Amino acid sequence: MTWSRLVRFGLVGVLNTATYYVLYLLLHRFLPYLAAHVCAFLISMVGSYFLNCAFTFRTRPTLRKFLLFPLSNVTNLVVSSAGLYLLVDVLHWNQVVSPLVAAALAVPVTFVVAKLVLVGREHEGSGRARRELEGNAP
Repeated sequence: MTWSRLVRFGLVGVLNTATYYVLYLLLHRFLPYLAAHVCAFLISMVGSYFLNCAFTFRTRPTLRKFLLFPLSNVTNLVVSSAGLYLLVDVLHWNQVVSPLVAAALAVPVTFVVAKLVLVGREHEGSGRARRELEGNAP
């Protein structure tokens, strides 16, 4: 895992969250709150996909990757929910602070899933070392 990619992933996440919230507020003027939430979530997820392709992982968007990308959001939901439960019900942490900690703990796991979906498994190194790893050395 490269730190620069993780930082870029985090920046996309912050932008995605802000986009979601602005869209939610705008849509909630015309739609019930739950409909506004779902629409804003889906729109921001599409934006997140393209930003992560272009900015975080620098990979070409494809329909297959686009259809698999929601797996990273499901991963985030599961890991952050489990973390929240652990922090609040098991460790008795504050319910106001715990969601932020749980969300932060979910980022690396979500990053790995998004990376697998968008770029697959990469071999570290380049040139001859990469060819040797792939069994294509001259």
